[in-house]
Amino acid sequence: MNNVKELNKWANAHTYFTLDLVRIALGVFLFVKGVHFITNIPYLVDLISPIDKIGGGMFLIHYITPAHMIGGIMIAFGLLTRWAIIAQLPILIGAILVNFMGEMHTESLLLAIATLAVCLFFLVYGSGKNSADYYFKMYQ
Repeated sequence: MNNVKELNKWANAHTYFTLDLVRIALGVFLFVKGVHFITNIPYLVDLISPIDKIGGGMFLIHYITPAHMIGGIMIAFGLLTRWAIIAQLPILIGAILVNFMGEMHTESLLLAIATLAVCLFFLVYGSGKNSADYYFKMYQ
């Protein structure tokens, strides 16, 4: 718990508006990706087909879309950002692995790697000063 408090203090002392814009853009991107998946279920089924041989394909479909949509909203507003990103990590790692298990799509691989890198940054950095977390903490 002390480590999280120390990270939050450091992040709040070194916050920049551009980082908040990157966090908001990440949240909007994940939300739009979730909407894209929910409106195009056959595309999502085709994407996870290499993993579906292991089992749990229907679970993955019902986990990926809500996690992207709800997590994207939470990340954009800065509400429980670290928890929302932790929910995104298995999806993003799976998106990278699917490219190596099935047909290689370099643009989706690069997009998944970039999104994972930004998520890992905000997992450490937190939500920053211009977020719902900071607002609720300051005005309790």
